[in-house]
Amino acid sequence: MFSQLQNRFKKIFKTIKGQGKISESNISDAVREIRIALLESDVNFKVVSRFIDKVKEKSLGSKVFDSVTPGQQFVKLVLDELIDFLKSDNSEINLNSEQKSVIVLSGLQGSGKTTTAVKIAGFLKREFNKEALLVGLDLQRPAAAEQLEILSKDNDLNCYTEKKSKHPLEVLKNAEKYANDNNFDVLILDTAGRLHIDNNLIDELNQIISQSNPSEVIYVADGMTGQDAINSSSSFSKSCNISGCIITKMDSDAGGGVALSIKDTTGIPIKFITFGEKISDIESFNPDRIARRILGLGDIVGLVEEASKSFNTDSFSDIQSKISSNTFDLNDFKNQINQMGNLENIGSMMKMIPGMKKMPNMSTGRKQLNATKAIVDSMTDFERKNPSIINGSRRKRIASGSGTSIQAVNKLLKQFNQMRVLMKKISDNKSKFKFPFIK
Repeated sequence: MFSQLQNRFKKIFKTIKGQGKISESNISDAVREIRIALLESDVNFKVVSRFIDKVKEKSLGSKVFDSVTPGQQFVKLVLDELIDFLKSDNSEINLNSEQKSVIVLSGLQGSGKTTTAVKIAGFLKREFNKEALLVGLDLQRPAAAEQLEILSKDNDLNCYTEKKSKHPLEVLKNAEKYANDNNFDVLILDTAGRLHIDNNLIDELNQIISQSNPSEVIYVADGMTGQDAINSSSSFSKSCNISGCIITKMDSDAGGGVALSIKDTTGIPIKFITFGEKISDIESFNPDRIARRILGLGDIVGLVEEASKSFNTDSFSDIQSKISSNTFDLNDFKNQINQMGNLENIGSMMKMIPGMKKMPNMSTGRKQLNATKAIVDSMTDFERKNPSIINGSRRKRIASGSGTSIQAVNKLLKQFNQMRVLMKKISDNKSKFKFPFIK
């Protein structure tokens, strides 16, 4: 995500960090490079001009503090201005607290409305414990209803479709009754799209909005279409009461420009971004975190949140106790390896850490994890409970069984012993020990 912009900004920051002071000359060079980087990432040229003017004005008028270098201060100025460009007062999803919430999804065909609808339903279920009913109102696109049904079933979600109907308002009326009878918390309306904006599309959408009285009318923008996404979102916002935007396909390099442009150009707040094909590949739009990713400054909070999804928090109190009593053994180590193996996006997660993009291909880490797991699995339960008994002959057998070498087994045992000693010291010196991925 944002890899193109990240690379450009890293080069810019590297250059200015080498300067002894902030001057009009080196600031001009830096902002010129920033201008090129943003334009190449398909950021609207008017947005670029406003952004550059503000950065330059604040940079030249700022006092350099003794505690930071001029380069560091410049990075901070760019970060603050980027956050300001992205932030909105109403970027959180609006859910009615007293009555059933209705979310209308709009947009052009191919923007990913249907898959986004499913992702939102999953998000509301995970984060707010809300049961959503997905309603198929796209009666124009062939197999639209079937796609919604399949995606809903695969992800244990509920949907309502009428394959033979040609009247979306009639389907909506029936879906509302079904939702009331079955006590759903939220209705997510997947409306029809077109290859281009036309009067029929807008009229149908406005009728749906009028009948459903939604808490949110969200435009789904394809992050890969660049300026087209910005132009179409602007047209939709002028014709309908759009309350927010979701940018899809942000795993592409082209998505950064759209994120920077839509809010500033249209005034529409960004509610979510999506990336990838899994139902969990969606997150609330957080300007601070997004700005840090764009500038290559990492996203530690995002890393923690992603990792916490895969780790079993209930097991950590037991681990703490074992560490304190020095009874943490290779069985416990194996459990932690298994949990690490649940991190499907370990490569993308590591990129959230500042500087980790310089690391080699993360598939190497995955291979090492699998090799470690194979070594531990090749031990008997008694050996895992009593690592000290693993002598030369046992090490040879374990190496053979795991398809590794005796040297690899020796290395793992050495690392385990070092880790156990370190963990014991940490536990002894802190009143409350917490693992890093636990909130």
